[in-house]
Amino acid sequence: MLDTHQLIICEHCDCVYQKASLGKHQKALCQCCGAVLQRYNGLSVQQRLALSVTALILWVFANFYPIMSISLKGLHNSATLWDSVKALATGPITFIALVAAISIIIAPVFQLLLLIWVLGFALAGGRAPGFSLCMRWLETLRPWSMLEVCLLGAMVAVFKLAGMLDVLPGIGLLALAALSLLILRIAGRDIRELWDLLP
Repeated sequence: MLDTHQLIICEHCDCVYQKASLGKHQKALCQCCGAVLQRYNGLSVQQRLALSVTALILWVFANFYPIMSISLKGLHNSATLWDSVKALATGPITFIALVAAISIIIAPVFQLLLLIWVLGFALAGGRAPGFSLCMRWLETLRPWSMLEVCLLGAMVAVFKLAGMLDVLPGIGLLALAALSLLILRIAGRDIRELWDLLP
């Protein structure tokens, strides 16, 4: 019977390849379409779990501490990510508020909770209950998590408003920047490796 554990399928053109062991800074490309098949990750289960817990703490800071504070003539105001979603929801573009809430608040926290669930059991040497479903949800949520887009928008807003008002970047913005980098590192790619790491 054919052993399929050592095979990898290109997501873009369905070509099948034998898995390769990669070194630092290496990646495997599809010969037909040039898509990335594998990347060297180099993170152990313990490191992934530690980074996931750190990212969850950063998510709390990014969501409940001000992204920026503005002041003009003695009047002060600050805004969190939740405030921005609420502001969009009260206007004529409520649908955009829903998309924003999913992409910058809900999808990232679900990614992190699923990763912590899967990696917590992996640390004990087994697969988590519902492992297959969790892995499928992690793959589904990946394109919906757009923290880096939110971060870029927040930074543009800070620079644009700085010319008219007194703008002070908040703890939430720093946490959002760190969270964006961590999400890309631990959940942005090569989640599939967990299928092979766990018995």
